[in-house]
Amino acid sequence: MTPAYLGTFGLKEPPFTKEISDADLWLPSSKVAVVDELSEALDQRGSVTLVGEPGVGKTCVLRAVRQRFQPNAGFRLTYCHNATLGRRDFYRLLCHALGLSPSATAASVFYAVTTHVEQLGHERLHPVFVLDEAHLLHQDVLDHLHILLNYEWDSKALLSLVLVGLPELEDRLARRHQRSLSSRIHTRLRIDPLSPSDTAEYLRIRLARAGCDRELFASDAIAMLHEAASGALRDIDRVATAALREAARRKRKLVERDVLARVLDLDASHEAA
Repeated sequence: MTPAYLGTFGLKEPPFTKEISDADLWLPSSKVAVVDELSEALDQRGSVTLVGEPGVGKTCVLRAVRQRFQPNAGFRLTYCHNATLGRRDFYRLLCHALGLSPSATAASVFYAVTTHVEQLGHERLHPVFVLDEAHLLHQDVLDHLHILLNYEWDSKALLSLVLVGLPELEDRLARRHQRSLSSRIHTRLRIDPLSPSDTAEYLRIRLARAGCDRELFASDAIAMLHEAASGALRDIDRVATAALREAARRKRKLVERDVLARVLDLDASHEAA
């Protein structure tokens, strides 16, 4: 069903949906710099940590990296987002993601994954395992990842890991017993929230792609939205959509401060309930 507010503002589609192609993603210059650094690390066959608070755009950065590497036949990206599994189930999940048939024992599934990585190396393909929500990794898995990176007597970089998660991931990797893994991760990246000007630009671009040819948010409403969302893309999307719905319900052509204040009050009351 088409949302009713689209007609009020002459929009052809919901502007703040996550269902947007990689090619149409917008990133501010600060996040483009992160994409550049992450891509360069992978080009050098390195491993990376990427951390940031919830909703600041970690997945957007990963999608931008995927878009950049898609035409490159020399890389094979595999994405895993279930970080709460034990070690054997984690490797079984990797086998499924790689198109392998997982065996019954932990040793067998680990052997299947490492043999596949070595085979890709012979084919001049560099595999990249992207482990999302890595701050939640089971301790047994985290303790074992440095072994997954060890090939041919630790003389060749046949695999890159990209560990993505909340800032707590840095704390886990800083512990003394993780130094074997930490020493193998040379690139450590952090994503910061949007700046106020980033938020304003993001709103304009997303609305323009949805068919809007005018400003729909007053400047003071944008400032309030940015502060309420703390520069997090996910919260900007949610609150901006609710504000458009509220403005349409009031038959307003512009989202002004009072409309946004009402949305934020309702949001706070729902959280308190």
